[in-house]
Amino acid sequence: MATVIDKSGLDTGALDVQPMTPAIGAEIYGVDLGADDIAERIPEIRAALLRYGVIFFRDQQLTQEQHIAFARHFGELEIHPATPKSQANPEVLRIAHGPDSRGSENNWHSDVTWRECPSLGSILYAREVPPVGGDTLFANMHLAYERLSEQMQRFCEGLTAVHDIARVFAKRLGKSVEELHEKYPPMRHPVIRTHPETGERAIYVNTGFTSHIEGLSKTESDWLLQHLYATAMDVEIQCRFRWRENSIAFWDNRVCQHLAVSDYFPARRVMERVTIAGDRPYFTP
Repeated sequence: MATVIDKSGLDTGALDVQPMTPAIGAEIYGVDLGADDIAERIPEIRAALLRYGVIFFRDQQLTQEQHIAFARHFGELEIHPATPKSQANPEVLRIAHGPDSRGSENNWHSDVTWRECPSLGSILYAREVPPVGGDTLFANMHLAYERLSEQMQRFCEGLTAVHDIARVFAKRLGKSVEELHEKYPPMRHPVIRTHPETGERAIYVNTGFTSHIEGLSKTESDWLLQHLYATAMDVEIQCRFRWRENSIAFWDNRVCQHLAVSDYFPARRVMERVTIAGDRPYFTP
């Protein structure tokens, strides 16, 4: 059995932490993520991330370079294929919607699960927000796993799912499936993954990128995936974040999923995301 740490004992130091719900999420006050001495606060911030799954900061004034520098404290950064090659800071993925672009991130997902080593975490910075709407929801997929029956847990623990970049990005990038697969072939990940730092087990399939479960018929795979996708919709394992300009959300992609509510069209919403590379998902029996 995997060893699960007691997250209540994680040392968040002197951070002013206000949990958002019993299940997931916390706001952290009084921290300037662009400060020269921010490196001294990283152990506390990392502990808060592990404890709450997603953490939020208000009233940050960061340049792109400061955003990148803060993220580097947690690991290597990845460059998303949707980032223009001419961009000055390729580590920053700009997500902008307005009158000519309706938001399309309104599905439950974990970022870049189509990679061999998907993201550890994502740090999203609000540059411009609509006057109302455009919230982001987060779901604790460890609690989603815990709410499965014991028989369903055991069944899913032996399964492997395929994650495919082309499901979302073939159309967005204007590329054929074959062209995308040459560089980013579909990846196999366990349906239930073990968190490498907390030992928690979490459901690790998502509506955006998971194509099917190996070894099952299409009917069986489709049914099971729909059942597992629906677990993220349980309001008792969620929190909802209302954005303000210069707010930051930092979430752990290994244990939570998120959904950006696209209810603000045609208002503008401009976000910048820096993503921390992770390791290959695994399941520990």
